[in-house]
Amino acid sequence: MVVLSQPVALDNHISVIPTYTPVPVFTSQPIPVVDLTDPEAKTLIVKACEEFGFFKVVNHGVRADLMTRLEQEAIRFFALPQSLKNQAGPPEPYGYGSKRIGPNGDVGWIEYILLNANPQLSTPNTSDVFGQTPQIFREAVDEYMHELKEVSCKVLEMVTEGLGIEPRDTLSKMVRDEKSDSCLRLNHYPTAEEEAENMVKVGFGEHTDPQIISVLRSNDTAGLQICMKDGSWVAVPPDHSSFFINVGDALQVMTNGRFKSVKHRVLADTRRSRVSMIYFGGPPLSEKIAPLSCLVPKQDDWLYKEFTWSQYKSSAYKSKLGDYRLGLFEKQPILTHMSNE
Repeated sequence: MVVLSQPVALDNHISVIPTYTPVPVFTSQPIPVVDLTDPEAKTLIVKACEEFGFFKVVNHGVRADLMTRLEQEAIRFFALPQSLKNQAGPPEPYGYGSKRIGPNGDVGWIEYILLNANPQLSTPNTSDVFGQTPQIFREAVDEYMHELKEVSCKVLEMVTEGLGIEPRDTLSKMVRDEKSDSCLRLNHYPTAEEEAENMVKVGFGEHTDPQIISVLRSNDTAGLQICMKDGSWVAVPPDHSSFFINVGDALQVMTNGRFKSVKHRVLADTRRSRVSMIYFGGPPLSEKIAPLSCLVPKQDDWLYKEFTWSQYKSSAYKSKLGDYRLGLFEKQPILTHMSNE
């Protein structure tokens, strides 16, 4: 495990970070674990997506040294003087950010780097991130994003097989597309000070991920929680050698609600810092998102309107972190009026 040698002080342009009153969090609820080499993996993945919208994968094929190297390089960046890190921000949306999460007032005990997975769409802020770091950082980012794209596509192809969808690349081709709007987010949650009355400082507030699929890996510091269907929260035990898969909003729509985009959050730890690396597999901006006709042949049965990824991304960017973003794209039920005659 890699840790920062000394605590990092986030910049002080925001003085108040929201806190949670502690609520019962159930740690005994088992998180589904899928071995990607298991012949039954496709069935287990579909079941996990239906019941949790979230699962852990092992035997994923990504080298441990690559994951460790990227974590080490990210930590070196976050350990830079604040003035140097600020040169790579503020994020618009790519680049370096601290405390502010998006443009609509959400904040958390976090600093982060957001990088576009398409090298043709590099921004000045992205260049500044790499300008503050050695070449090995860029190489690690590029290799990691390549490997995580493969993991994402492998999982999505198992989803299509498990659902009986043809062709097999119906979902994965959106992420493989050279114009795919995928990205990589590196999060650092510094050690948080003790709060009064056992209040817990928010690292990243509750939200869902808008893309098709998210693949998360973190160090061995706890903090991630997912929300169950009954509204209870489950703590996810960290595992630096494995990946955690989130169903995204777009996949919820394409399965017509059969899969649920899982609401999740991160709480800051008062003893250890947390570093996480998330690959978001997204479609091209022009891609039309709608329930798949092979799953829902009749449009009258669609729960969602058709939209482009660009439209949804723009709408999500204008929303608050915890908003139910899909609500704007749900079809309104048609009311039938019964005659009394």
